[in-house]
Amino acid sequence: MPPEPAAPLATIAAALRRERERVGISLTELARRAGVAESTLSQLESGTGNPSVETLWTLGVALGVPFSRLVEPTDDGVRVVRAGDGPRVRSERADFTGTLLSAGTADLRRDVYLIELEPGAIRAADGHTPRSVEHVVLAAGRLRVGPETAAVELDPGDYATFPGDAPHRYEALAPGTFAVLIMEHP
Repeated sequence: MPPEPAAPLATIAAALRRERERVGISLTELARRAGVAESTLSQLESGTGNPSVETLWTLGVALGVPFSRLVEPTDDGVRVVRAGDGPRVRSERADFTGTLLSAGTADLRRDVYLIELEPGAIRAADGHTPRSVEHVVLAAGRLRVGPETAAVELDPGDYATFPGDAPHRYEALAPGTFAVLIMEHP
């Protein structure tokens, strides 16, 4: 018997199976809808894959759920996420790491992330679930963020909001850039 997958892989594996079964589709159908290899999806559901943030976003869109539903462990008590802890997922296309701090509920669909970026490759994001909205507060560094056609530059303490259901970007303009990202899902 294979060893138990380490969190957050175990959380991701259980969430993918749960959400796929909720939608009532096969592994093959989810792979087709998301444009992900069936073997990759099978590995993720068994807790042996190593998903990128892009793969998880794509699967979330195909399942009609926010990214957070795939990475946050269920917990009903007080929860503290210490600096450097929490379910961290890296981008495969940029020096970008997202850490889910809090996920919304069925009644309150909003997720809170701490994102860390370094200058270099741009984190280009596809549109997320329809009518989603992103809110960004820059904590340190400099950041260019927003829709491809209307990205803005932020300094520490600045806030920006934009539609999350259209292609958008995150680009660190200074080392040590990090921000709080709040995603709203209708």
